[in-house]
Amino acid sequence: MRTTSRRRPRAPLAAASLGTVGALLLSGCWTGAGGTGSGDSIDVLMVNNPQMMELQKLTAAHFTKKTGIKVNFTVLPENDVRDKISQDFANQAGQYDVATLSNYEIPIYAKNGWLHELGDYARVDEGFDQSDILPPMRQSLTADDGKLYGQPFYGESSFLMYRKDVFAEAGLTMPKRPTWKQVAKLAARVDGADPGMKGICLRGLPGWGELMAPLTSVVNTFGGTWFEKDWTARLDDEGFKEATRFYVGLVREHGQSGAAQSGYAECLNNLTQSKTAMWYDATAAAGSLEAAGSPVKGKIGYVPAPVQKTSSSGWLYTWAWGLQKASQNPDKAWKFISWASGKGYEKLVGEKFGWANVPAGKRASTYEIPDYRTEAAAFQDVTRRAIASARPRDPGVQPRPAPGIQFVGIPEFTDLGTKVSQEISAAIAGRQSVDSALAKSQRLAEKISEEYEGR
Repeated sequence: MRTTSRRRPRAPLAAASLGTVGALLLSGCWTGAGGTGSGDSIDVLMVNNPQMMELQKLTAAHFTKKTGIKVNFTVLPENDVRDKISQDFANQAGQYDVATLSNYEIPIYAKNGWLHELGDYARVDEGFDQSDILPPMRQSLTADDGKLYGQPFYGESSFLMYRKDVFAEAGLTMPKRPTWKQVAKLAARVDGADPGMKGICLRGLPGWGELMAPLTSVVNTFGGTWFEKDWTARLDDEGFKEATRFYVGLVREHGQSGAAQSGYAECLNNLTQSKTAMWYDATAAAGSLEAAGSPVKGKIGYVPAPVQKTSSSGWLYTWAWGLQKASQNPDKAWKFISWASGKGYEKLVGEKFGWANVPAGKRASTYEIPDYRTEAAAFQDVTRRAIASARPRDPGVQPRPAPGIQFVGIPEFTDLGTKVSQEISAAIAGRQSVDSALAKSQRLAEKISEEYEGR
């Protein structure tokens, strides 16, 4: 991430703490997660997704009671939490011990020296079982130095969700592996199928992790790319243009009202409240849709992410736990991470909130639990196949200079992706044309090209 300051006021403390941990690991004296806490607290900064809100509800009775460690949560919307995490971790302010980071940030933060390495903790914590974490998730949280810097809370890809009952009433059949052109035709057919129901919901809210996540996956399968292998910017190339015109046109013609201000949360709400017949987004949404109290439980069908020129187009993403290097409580922070990403926590969620709510997509063992397989039957196989088939280093039709499916894995993408998303969101709102939005975006991307060409 770009920052204007690299001051690290607590670096000596962080180094001393890390050294202590290393000594304990070597001596075999560290007790791992679940040991007796001192009653101290840790501070956790996390995104306000439904699964995290459930975690917050369970922590006091099931983690603090056992360890004596109080957890102070700060919970914010996605765009806000990213900004706050970036500021705190980049400056090594140490205000937060743990934060929800994605597989985009973790390799970058690790390279900058902002994170504790977690592999040593996992190796001595026998109850954690690092080998059970799905390989795509482990790999995505491993930095260039080969060390592990994050533990997934849940993993996801993307897929298309649709109302089976609405399609049946309209005499429509969803293809098992739809193309985007087929989806557009279906959206037109089910638009208005019920009073106030739109054909599809697609993110339009500005943000590199909001609008640009689904749109970039569409760009990939339409044959576009942000950059070619030599870092030539290609936002004005026909593949990028065709995908963006398609996406903007689809959401303007058959999408939700107020689309330019709709993100993940708004589309989830729209599908849950029968305001839309289809939604393309994260596989993690299925847990909320199939939860016990959901009004659409059992009514949703799930199929792979639509394609055009590629064989698959689902993204690969995880909200994971990162431990700040400047934390003065790394041992206690690991206990929390180990609990929140552990097998026991998944069982707890299944028992308290229903197995469809389990933060899945990260552990192989989850898919062997009979209760989970039964309650998540509608989506669990589609989700696991999507994660397994995601190709972060080869997501399109041409070679890429950096990994990433719904993002470009470079620090500058935070700023670039956000600015481009603002231009495209303006096109969704009807304030400018797609061509105008992409012309401005191309100039922004060319500045990145100049920085990277020749490297």
